[in-house]
Amino acid sequence: MKYLEKLAQFICRNMTLWVVLISAVAFFYPAPFKPIGPYISYLLGIIMLGMGLTMSLEDFRLVLTRPKDVFYGVFFRYLIMPLIGFGVAKMLGLPPALAAGMVLLGAAPSGTGSNVMTYIAKGDTALSVTVSSVNTILAPVLTPYIFLLLAGTMIPIDANALLIDIVKIVLIPVAAGVALNTLAPRLVEKLTKVVPAVSVIFIIAIMSSVVALNASRMATMALVLIVAVAIHNVAGLVLGYYAGRAVNMSKKKSRAITFEIGMENSGLAVALALAHLEPMAALPAAVMTVWEYMSGSLLASYWGNKPVEDEPSDEAVA
Repeated sequence: MKYLEKLAQFICRNMTLWVVLISAVAFFYPAPFKPIGPYISYLLGIIMLGMGLTMSLEDFRLVLTRPKDVFYGVFFRYLIMPLIGFGVAKMLGLPPALAAGMVLLGAAPSGTGSNVMTYIAKGDTALSVTVSSVNTILAPVLTPYIFLLLAGTMIPIDANALLIDIVKIVLIPVAAGVALNTLAPRLVEKLTKVVPAVSVIFIIAIMSSVVALNASRMATMALVLIVAVAIHNVAGLVLGYYAGRAVNMSKKKSRAITFEIGMENSGLAVALALAHLEPMAALPAAVMTVWEYMSGSLLASYWGNKPVEDEPSDEAVA
């Protein structure tokens, strides 16, 4: 078991490297990776189950004790990023499928790496975990209808079908993970030592499949994709921090909100795009998977090496 734990830690520590390397292989040799496509929603469901295993009912405690902070985190998440996605698509004149993919990416809930980045950045980790959990639970309702509102004129959308898929891919697996963690915590404690590595492997599989399915298109659109995703992510991180400060959040809280807004569940956006749009619409989310971990880890490391200046306590600010 210790060997598996060390292997899991090695895989997780080098996630960005693996994503870049395997995606590069999939770009030049797409054939072996294309058959993964039909199974992406199942892979993501397993990833969401793993996320649920790390959650407990305690993660929702701040909803009762610090409701204003949680509300701002959720509100800013579903306000800022969809509008940025829409704005970037219009500004760069992206074709309809890519534009819809940008909006769908923005309408997705927080990314699973936001909690780790907040911890490294010396932010309010408890707030980050709670906001991530609430964002995920609300995604079946908010994601499809925000997407319909902003992208409905770009491409045909069935919001109800999106809702049903998010329930199946996200809500049910997460709920099952939380229930298992509540009923069998000792078993889950053992599983969670290797589950993150399984999630990383499945994320790599998903990304490599998307790259393989779109290799020819990526060759001609790589630059505009990177620019679009970079603007989306950096704008989200910047606006996330200053939105928190604008509502009088402490710096620790604002750092948490930064990652809750700037880091997105790109895997979910990939699965939904492939299931309901077309393969090209999954490209922004695929590129974001690599980009957000690089930008997020750089910002988290920068903040983590700087002391947080003394401010009123979280309780006083809340």
